[in-house]
Formats: sequence, C-alpha cells, structure tokens
Amino acid sequence: MDKPVIVTVDDDPGVSRAVARDLRRRYGQQYRIVRAEAADQGIEAVKEMRLRGDEVAAILADYRMPQMNGVQFLEAAMDMYPYARRVLLTAYADTDAAIQAINVVDLDHYLLKPWDPPEEKFYPVIDGQLDAWQRTDRVEVAELRVVGDRWSAPSYKVRDFLARNHVPYQWMLSEDPEGAQLVAAAGENCHLPLVVTADGVTLESPDQATLAKAVGLSTTPATDFYDLIVVGGGPAGLGAAVYGASEGLKTVLVEAHASGGQAGQSSRIENYLGFPDGVSGGQLADRARRQALKFGAELLTARKVTRLEARGQARVVGFKEGGEIAAHAVILATGVAYRRLDAPGLDDFVGRGVFYGAALTEAPSCQGSEVYVVGAANSAGQAAVYLSGFASKVHLLVRGDGLEKSMSHYLIEQIQAIPTIEVHVQTQVTGGHGDTHLEGLTLSTKGEERTVDAQWVFVFIGAEPYTSWLGETVERDEKGFVLTGPDLVHGGKRPRNWTLRREPYFLETNVPGVLAAGDVRADSIKRVASAVGEGAMAVALVHRYLEKQ
Repeated sequence: MDKPVIVTVDDDPGVSRAVARDLRRRYGQQYRIVRAEAADQGIEAVKEMRLRGDEVAAILADYRMPQMNGVQFLEAAMDMYPYARRVLLTAYADTDAAIQAINVVDLDHYLLKPWDPPEEKFYPVIDGQLDAWQRTDRVEVAELRVVGDRWSAPSYKVRDFLARNHVPYQWMLSEDPEGAQLVAAAGENCHLPLVVTADGVTLESPDQATLAKAVGLSTTPATDFYDLIVVGGGPAGLGAAVYGASEGLKTVLVEAHASGGQAGQSSRIENYLGFPDGVSGGQLADRARRQALKFGAELLTARKVTRLEARGQARVVGFKEGGEIAAHAVILATGVAYRRLDAPGLDDFVGRGVFYGAALTEAPSCQGSEVYVVGAANSAGQAAVYLSGFASKVHLLVRGDGLEKSMSHYLIEQIQAIPTIEVHVQTQVTGGHGDTHLEGLTLSTKGEERTVDAQWVFVFIGAEPYTSWLGETVERDEKGFVLTGPDLVHGGKRPRNWTLRREPYFLETNVPGVLAAGDVRADSIKRVASAVGEGAMAVALVHRYLEKQ
C-alpha cells in the first residue's frame, strides 16, 4: 500500500522547505511528505489525493496566507479528509487566532514558529498527532449497526453507551431503506433499537450488560480477590486505577456506564494541565483508560455495584446482577450525576429532546435548530460552545445574575465572542410539552413566563452523588456525599487551622481500608485535575493502610 501522507502548506518558501525537511528527516520512511507554497496549490493537491484514494494522516497549515488563512484552509480540507489531524503553524502574535480555531475547525494543535530544536518543540507534537491518527477508526461504514427511532429514549441510550465507550457504529433510522431491511430480517415483532454486530448477531432492545458483552467490553472479573477495587471510572477512579496498577497493586476498576464520568461527556476541557490546546473529555478518558490497561489494571464495564461490606480484613462489593468480589482496600470514586430539572412535563421527554449532560451523539442532529442549555458552570459553557458549531442559535439559561461566580473566565470570553450564543440570566425552565418528543418549553425570566418552541434541551445543573447503595456502612452528609478525614472526627466541622499537611488521611472514610476520592467526597473541589490528584493520593494511602495490616 502507498504510504499515508503528511501535507504541509506555507506561503513562505523558506519556512515551507524547513517544515518539509524536518518532517522527512523523522517520518520519511513511514509517510510521504507533500509540500505546497500556496493555499490553492495545497487544496488542489488534497483533492487529487482524495480522488486517488490516498490516506492523509496530518495537515499542517500556516495561519497567515494571502489567498486564505490557515483556519480556512483546514476547514476546506476537513470536507475531504475528516480524520486527518489538523495543526496550525502560527507566530506568537496570532496565538489568539489559533485558540479561536480550536472551536472553529476542531483544531488538534497549534505550533509556534520557530520550533527549534525540533526534537523538543516539533517532533513530540507530531508524534502525538500521528499516534492519535493511527488509533482512529477511519472506516467509512462501521460494522456495528444500530437501527432505531429518532425520538426514542432506548435508542439514545444505546447510542450514548457505544459512543462513550469508543465503540464505532453506524446509526440508521428504522424508516430508512437499509434500516427497514434489517428490521424486516430480524422478524415481524422486532423491538427497537436493533443492534446488528459484525458477525450478524442481532440484539433487540438490549440492556447495557448484554450490549457490552456483544461489543467485546469486559464485564466479568478475572478473579474474586484483588489488592484494590476502584468503584467508578471518572477522573478520580481512572487516576486511582493508573497509580494503583503502576505501583504493583492488583487493581480492578468497576464502572456502571462508561469511563470518564461527567468529564468524559465534555466537548473540550481547556484548563487541564499539559493540554494547552484543550482536549475533549472523551479523549482524556480514553487515554487514561488505555494507560490503566497498559499497567495491568482490569476494567469492568456495565457492572453496577450495589453493596459494600467489611468481612474481617476483606472489603467486599456486590453487583446488581449478582456475584461479588473482594479486596484489601476499596476506593469510592462514583462521582456525581446532574440533578433533574424539577419542571412539569420534562421527565416524559428524557432521551427524546431532554438530555442530562452533553449528549455529544445528538449534536449533529441539532444542525440548523435552536437549542437550550441549562446551567452556569464550566460543563454548561463547554456544551454551549460546542453546540454552537451545529445549532443556528444556542440559548444558555442561567438561574443567577451572571456567569462570573461559577464559570471560568476563559469560557465566558469564548461565549461572548460567539454571536449565536445568547445568555439569559435569571431564567429557569418551568415546564415542557410535546407529543412523541419535546416540542416546547415554558421559561420564567424574573417571574414572567413565556413559551418557546424547543426540541433540544441539554441540562447541566447541580450534582447528586451516587451513594445510596452504601446504606449505613459508610457515613455521608445530608446531601449524600461521603464524609472523610476531619469531617468525621469533628462531626462535619473542620477546625480553622486544619490543613492537608496536618491530616495525611483526609480521604479515609469511617471504614478502615475504604477511601473516597473526587466529586463523591464531601467538600471536594469539583475539578478534573483535583479529582485525578485525589485518586493518586488515595492509592498512596492504600499503601500505608496495607503496611499496617
């Protein structure tokens, strides 16, 4: 097969030659390097490669070009090579434009010129982009097919589960010709959604556990005893799994839905250390998951934990589907879920126009429509920015007087710069109506109600911990968050001079050998970085606990 191509476009002949030289020196044996010194020349080259059936792995474009700038060039190239990694070459003065391009063309990275020495500033970036391209499923038609109805909650749940677990699939409506053929082949009483695997196995309205097994996700523990059980696959749980496995602990992570938690649903996280261009929650979760597997951690998906108990020195967790596993220690990292909107009529349309979280699978279907985002924290802001790339108008509904108290400054600036996002302060959803799906909302602004046409609502309000399954075993506060460290010792009230340095066991619960990390812990900082840090710290405390046994 022909080598995949790396395309570089720069109107400065000296820079163009330098880029091509550095690329050939490092990647010439595995990739073909195509250089263009004008935007139109680059577009023609990309078109010819598309017609020949060449694969393009990465496109590097200079920002300042006379015919079209680098952002416009990358946007045009996306139509022909949507899977190619997109890198913008820019001077320091154009950094703001590069940051804006992240949202315009889903830029993968931007490089500041000059990049000498390339071993430090150029090759690590390109290595990462080519590695990401190699791991991307670039097959135009996925082998796994899902047939369902447009406004169907079960169909949405199947698609969301597959997408968040990085399982490629082809979605088709039951009234489409191919979808109708598959439904007919499945039988007269076929129950949608219908899932057809690559082997031709059909699943009608499958539950998560059945679907997980069918697509090859691990659902059965390899043994019945471990050093460490991590419950929950969000940032804290993934952090604990990575550090636990890398430090020699026999570690299993149990996740009820998909790795990443709430953070995994984020369209782009831009304030996480080490990712100056931002990273999607799904990408971050996938990298952490693969990292944990590399170190030998075991990951169980679609297994819901419903019981925790201490049996002598063992800590035992039981599953909803039956069965149990035990370990020396347990880390609770179940995170939180978005609270439901308390408004008449909305519960009837969950998965049929009302979505809790980003629901990234639905974004393309919002093309040309007006959508409503409810919330004022970073997750709501990230969703509004992402959805603005599809919707004709995004209405951000904020209960308070503004965004400054709850949203990061960089996100507020992005929202203000996007003309299709409108922020409505002191506004709440008080009702919803429709027939087979959501068709309208009742909004209250400063006490005055109005009705608007609406088919899409994405909700990001508050946080409810998933801890009811703990029963009386682990102490929690009145909201259900797990109490740890000084909160236990002092009845929920910390002394004024309390610091982490004075209390090394601040993640321990009232049950020895059971720790809590991340959003599920009372008074934790609700940030991805702090959750990962707590997951790592919890493993360190597990080591201390085991040393005393």
